[in-house]
Amino acid sequence: MKRTMWIGAFALLAMGCASTQPNEPVASNSLVGPPGYQGPAGPAGPQGPAGAMGAPGAVVAGAPGAEGPAGPMGPQGPAGAMGPQGAVVAGGRGITGPMGPAGAPGEVGAMGPQGPSTAGNIGPAGPAGPAGAQGAAGYAGAQGPTLVGPNGPAGVSGPAGGEGVTGPGGAEGAVTAGSTGQAGPAGDVGAPGPMGAAGAQGPVGSVGSWTHYRNFRFGYHSAEIRASDQSTANDIAAYMAKNPSLQIGIDATDPGNQALGNRRADAVRGALVQAGVPSYKIQTGAFGDPQLRSNGRVEVLLSTHLRSSN
Repeated sequence: MKRTMWIGAFALLAMGCASTQPNEPVASNSLVGPPGYQGPAGPAGPQGPAGAMGAPGAVVAGAPGAEGPAGPMGPQGPAGAMGPQGAVVAGGRGITGPMGPAGAPGEVGAMGPQGPSTAGNIGPAGPAGPAGAQGAAGYAGAQGPTLVGPNGPAGVSGPAGGEGVTGPGGAEGAVTAGSTGQAGPAGDVGAPGPMGAAGAQGPVGSVGSWTHYRNFRFGYHSAEIRASDQSTANDIAAYMAKNPSLQIGIDATDPGNQALGNRRADAVRGALVQAGVPSYKIQTGAFGDPQLRSNGRVEVLLSTHLRSSN
């Protein structure tokens, strides 16, 4: 009778596992990839073999490191060509030499005709002499003012005087420097400097809460690790070796039989330590979602921070 009840319980458990096939993986901010598809349940019977474990979830890489500093500036391009030479401007004219001696005077022009003379006024009459012999004639009156006639026409110009002595040459005019030529065009841009060194690698991604990673399944009322689950322990150890910032949480809470849950948790811990996981990175407690706990399963979770158990 008891054997029949066990067989019935295993059959119900197999039906429950077959009905919990997970959906397609969805996007998540969790470090751990979505769980693989649950393997098919073993045939009903006392302790049937467990279904194959789904493929491991994908690993999400941490954020990239900060961008490295810019490379040094390239060398300066060559100087532009020199501008054209400034124009030469002649100096100012020298001081004018002294005037040469005057030439011989030209011939005197012919005198113009004399202008008409105007008779002066008659002087006053002398006093009448005493009667008698006629007196001497009175003195002639003063000559009236001379009326100067207009100048005659200009005489013919005399021959040109001999050329005067050449004056000394003026001092040499100052040379004015030509203006600066227009600046040549800028040289070509120098080749870019070498790329700066790569920035330091960014910090490892952080997983603030416990995230489901793997399961260990046990037989009915058993706390022994199945041979098929030993590869799971090796996979976890290899992943931890590549990601030393992670911590492991083992959740073996079993509301029906906590003592059995504790033995199973110790068995998983021992398998992980034997596979190479440092013991100080493993914690045991109630870390997972209580709604996902089921008899016969021990859940392994990951986090980057040590957390005390609930």
